[in-house]
Amino acid sequence: MASDSNEKKTKTGIGFRYAWNGIRWTFVHERNFRIHTIATFLVLLAGVLFRIEAAEWAAVLLSIGFVIVTEMINTVVELMMDHLSPEQSKAVGLIKDISAGAVFVAAITAICVGLIVFIPELLSVL
Repeated sequence: MASDSNEKKTKTGIGFRYAWNGIRWTFVHERNFRIHTIATFLVLLAGVLFRIEAAEWAAVLLSIGFVIVTEMINTVVELMMDHLSPEQSKAVGLIKDISAGAVFVAAITAICVGLIVFIPELLSVL
């Protein structure tokens, strides 16, 4: 049962199934989400290989979460606007642009954090 179903809802858990459905749908349908997911695994692998410190892990994980969450919110905004206003509209285009800009800011922030954490590690290997 999807969370939009009109059937009687009897949650047996705390809604993880609905959350997982949303994550899976986003992964299958959104190319940028898949790119972020691949980048996440590469960064996590680099963190393990370089044995980064706990504070560095915290910064990296918060940055990853920031990007993933903004990407998912951007997807929701795009879906909502397409549903509410299927015709092309200047206002809808602006809303989508702003939402996409939030993802871009999150990604640039995450890249900066990654550079701060991993450049010293890379230089120590060279």
